[in-house]
Amino acid sequence: KGAFEQDGCYVFKLDPATGELSVAVDDFVRPNGIAFSPDEKLLYVADSAYSHGKDLPRHIRVFDVNADNTVSNGRVFYTVDNGLPDGFRLDDRGNVWTSAHDGVHCVNPSGVVLGRLLTPDVVANVEFGGPRRNRLFICATQSVHSIYLAVNGATRP
Repeated sequence: KGAFEQDGCYVFKLDPATGELSVAVDDFVRPNGIAFSPDEKLLYVADSAYSHGKDLPRHIRVFDVNADNTVSNGRVFYTVDNGLPDGFRLDDRGNVWTSAHDGVHCVNPSGVVLGRLLTPDVVANVEFGGPRRNRLFICATQSVHSIYLAVNGATRP
């Protein structure tokens, strides 16, 4: 394993106008997947530290995005009970579709599991695609799956 380039594991913010890079959140163990809510008022970040120790985080946290593009009010949104979160995406209703050991978990904006898509392999990432963004592509450790859904992937406002 290589040496860290930074003195910790952070979530960074880049100001496109100035090119300034700054730390947005500094209290993650292993920040990984990242996504915004459809209206970009919430920022979701996975902490995948569980892969480095069974007593470490395996959850997705959510933050409020403030008018000055800082984040606040960080809280645990969802803890994966089978494996850990890696990659995830949101649909146009604000539901989070996250990778897990047993497949993909769909979690509503309140953090309640709506359902699970079970796969034979551990899932690493997901992405919405297709002309209507209603096809979920599932990247697993040894396979790629896809399924058409009754929802569409979120787009930028």
